[in-house]
Amino acid sequence: MQTEKVVDHIVNWLKEYATNAGMNGFVLGISGGIDSAVTSTLCAKTGLRTLCLEMPIHQHTAQVTRAQQHINWLKQHYANVSNLEVDLTPVFEGFKKSVPKVQASENLALTLANTRARLRMSTLYYFAGLHSYLVAGTGNQVEDFGVGFYTKYGDGGVDLSPIADLMKTEVYEIAKFLGITDEIVNAQPTDGLYGDSRTDEDQIGASYPELEWAMTAAEEGKTAEDFEGRQQEVFKIYRSRHSANLHKMKPIPVCEIPVNLKK
Repeated sequence: MQTEKVVDHIVNWLKEYATNAGMNGFVLGISGGIDSAVTSTLCAKTGLRTLCLEMPIHQHTAQVTRAQQHINWLKQHYANVSNLEVDLTPVFEGFKKSVPKVQASENLALTLANTRARLRMSTLYYFAGLHSYLVAGTGNQVEDFGVGFYTKYGDGGVDLSPIADLMKTEVYEIAKFLGITDEIVNAQPTDGLYGDSRTDEDQIGASYPELEWAMTAAEEGKTAEDFEGRQQEVFKIYRSRHSANLHKMKPIPVCEIPVNLKK
């Protein structure tokens, strides 16, 4: 990959899109992970106002520390960057008290994790509305179009996606080029939605390089029968996740009414 040219292309695309839309800049959540670190740096490089939000909800200490370190690094390098912390823990706890109590289950855990992401999305759009900013998404290609590893109307609710055409390994390559700190580059990817240290790989069952391989194989028309052992296992994981999460990747289905029924 021609990393420097890719960076320039994304930065120019961001700036042109915001200018044509008549918007003043960008707002995004900083998680302490590689994707938000790269996206925020690319937004900052446009020279347009870039608001970085920390939105902890029972957040793991290491994630908070990395997020703060990255924001400090950004502000040292880019005068157009500002930041705020909005503690959403009381909001999240208030929500849980407001809905009927149900028995603990995997469905409840996942539903509450998705609720965290949707509270953050609402917060991002609050500040976007106040300042005429665009909400910048931080999803990469494998997450957004491969396994659908994001929350519908949560971190998937954005105005534009600067790195969604990049594989995770390419995001790492750009991070190193941009000078993102080693603490973030070396950290295990996590969505941070459960308040513990579980990683993306723990949840999905495969690493990002493995998922990239499977995504490429699927696009080439391969099937599980073409592989064996770990490769077959990873391919099945990819296909299962992709199929289950297609509803996130496709446009919202519209019930089209036949013309003759409208007469």
